[in-house]
Amino acid sequence: MYEKKLNDLNMKLSVVIPALNEEESIASIIERSLAAEEYIIKNSPVTSLEIIVVSDGSTDKTIEIAKTYIPKIKLIVFEKNRGYGAAIKKGWEEATGELLAFIDADGTCDPLFFTNLCNLLNTKNADVVLGCRLNKDSKMPLIRRIGNFIFAKLLTFLSSKYVKDTASGMRVVKKSSLKKIYPLPDGLHFTPAMSAKALLNEEIIIAEENMSYHEREGESKLHVAKDGIRFLKVILNTAFLYRPQIIFNSCSLFSAILALIIMAYPIKYYVEFHQVEEWMIYRFIVAELFALTSVLLFSSSFLLQNTLLLSMSSNLKMSKAKGISNRFFSSTISTVLSFVLLIIGFLLIRNSLFSRISTGHTYEHWSRYIAFSFFSLMGVIILLTKWGYWILTLLKEKLIFIQSDEFKKLD
Repeated sequence: MYEKKLNDLNMKLSVVIPALNEEESIASIIERSLAAEEYIIKNSPVTSLEIIVVSDGSTDKTIEIAKTYIPKIKLIVFEKNRGYGAAIKKGWEEATGELLAFIDADGTCDPLFFTNLCNLLNTKNADVVLGCRLNKDSKMPLIRRIGNFIFAKLLTFLSSKYVKDTASGMRVVKKSSLKKIYPLPDGLHFTPAMSAKALLNEEIIIAEENMSYHEREGESKLHVAKDGIRFLKVILNTAFLYRPQIIFNSCSLFSAILALIIMAYPIKYYVEFHQVEEWMIYRFIVAELFALTSVLLFSSSFLLQNTLLLSMSSNLKMSKAKGISNRFFSSTISTVLSFVLLIIGFLLIRNSLFSRISTGHTYEHWSRYIAFSFFSLMGVIILLTKWGYWILTLLKEKLIFIQSDEFKKLD
């Protein structure tokens, strides 16, 4: 039995059950949730349980069946379908508990497992905890297992945290943490959106625990292809909002590798024969394009990260961008390198420039002008990035002053 602590007093758990035409399973999930109340209270920090059923535009007997359980439950009825996420958010809006949860109405998850989730939330001091369906005891269809695996790996790459089941339909969330994860979408992509925000937001602690998962009762509302695309879109949108530098730096590295591959043979040829052939012009131009794209992406990564810190950080004084791009552009090395690149660019065509000025003609090889444009543009991009960072630094100082007590005294 869980031993209640002083900080557990009045810890109510509000469980929302979103339901769209679930007449085959709604009675069962309500009864199982009501029956689980005593066990959850005895074995977790929870002191009381609140069950809220939200009918999301049901046209079958879902509402009629749910009404028979009033006043043991609360019932919210949408006249028209608004979406899975909209139903959960409305239920949470009406909830009175400090802990907010939801469980699918299809009977695939066991309400008793809220005991484990609430204990996990308590021991890990987490903001979001979820039941993981991807385990040996799971009855999840193979195609959905594969989709979850792919989304989990993508989010792991984009963040420093990891969960296996990004679309779990059984979760517990601290009410005080909602402002960190909102806004969330209204549709079925509500759950992967929450997972993405929890994983990509450094202020949020997320945890998961394996749970049993059974075949659903009735027809599934999930469309693998259509909803899979939505899931991917919401994950990428969240990644661009919270961690754009990871995507930009990855693309930057990819562009740099392509440039090196394209130039590998001309470099090898020049080392061996000390000359550049005319047919290499195409490789030079395309390689320069990819190389400059790489530099621009790297620069954009740095500026975006610092801009997001200004707009989303709760403590500007303590906020500081991280990563390789920040270390590079924040140092004096980047300034020195920019001028070195500009000088190299000038030296490559200096004879041509002097010839043009003195005689009006130049016979310099085209390869030197392509190299000149590459080195010069790299130097300019670095300098412009440093300039942009300087402006952001001034803006940060202004915003810190606006938030200070000194500014407030001026009112």
